[in-house]
Amino acid sequence: MKTSRQCALAVGFIAAWAPDAISKNLIVNSYGGPYEEIIRERIIEPFEKKFGVNVTYDAVGSASQDYAKTKATGGRPGFDVVVMTASQSLDGCREGLLQPLTAAAVPNISSLNPQLRAIAGECGAVHELQYLSLVWRKDKLPEGLSSWSDLLDERLSGKVMLPTFQNVMAAYLISVMSVTNGGDLLDEVDPGFEAVAALAKGSLGFEQSSAVMENYIKDGRAWAMPFWNGRAQLLMESGLPVDYVRPKEGTVPLIATLNVPIGSENKEAALEFVNFWLEKTSQEAWVTGYKVGSARPDIDVPDEVRARQITTETDLNALLLPDLSALSQRLPQWGARWEREVVTQAR
Repeated sequence: MKTSRQCALAVGFIAAWAPDAISKNLIVNSYGGPYEEIIRERIIEPFEKKFGVNVTYDAVGSASQDYAKTKATGGRPGFDVVVMTASQSLDGCREGLLQPLTAAAVPNISSLNPQLRAIAGECGAVHELQYLSLVWRKDKLPEGLSSWSDLLDERLSGKVMLPTFQNVMAAYLISVMSVTNGGDLLDEVDPGFEAVAALAKGSLGFEQSSAVMENYIKDGRAWAMPFWNGRAQLLMESGLPVDYVRPKEGTVPLIATLNVPIGSENKEAALEFVNFWLEKTSQEAWVTGYKVGSARPDIDVPDEVRARQITTETDLNALLLPDLSALSQRLPQWGARWEREVVTQAR
């Protein structure tokens, strides 16, 4: 028979791990624009209601800036959960800046596609998939676009917006342009740099934030540009005369991850938040709300959503998948080449 002290200790232990015992505060860092509205409605508010946690939403910084802050602070950036990409997740895990996410701490991680889990590494929970698409204004280009090479069409001179290299979109653009012009994703990329440099000559310029880039396509200053397909889908559904495509040469996925900095002050709540976002119902809500793909193969979403998103192994196998660890190692060199060979060609 247990003593009263043993019972008290047992009750205390259970209470320490009960949902209502986790921290009542949580800081989540992610993006602004339409993303913020959707994440509040589809993920944050349901989480707050279920767990009684007050979530502070921090929409400052891009994924690369957030990672830089995490690195500069030794894994104590001031936020508890951060949305980044698989490349940054791998880097942060290797440098000991991010919390490993085990199935014991985040049970729903076991429901994700094993290949995608491996790509993101042990510190990243893949909560969405997008891909680099080609978006255009239908009122300006009614015949549409189908190839990455179409961006170099003379009709688009002065009508294409490009990302800065601080946006991972730039590295992906180099890779797909390289494949389009006879190179490969990582090693033989001279054709990619040459193509993007030629594209920069007739571009409108460069913007770092996807939220800012989309303003150019909204107001018609840009007629076409590389863009994440989820955001492109939202632009379509807003009533704008735009469309997008996976170009015929193929494209690279944006594997987005949820990460917990190693120095998170509210780690239990952070892990609970990550697990909540990976739940089947949460993934369904996120995929249908933000128009992205999912790493959970068991989700149920409308056919019209599934048709343009990455939701099956067949979709995944059709993508160009660079080794993200190898890509990460090349980024400093690529960034220097981008500034030297691409930016200098812009108007």
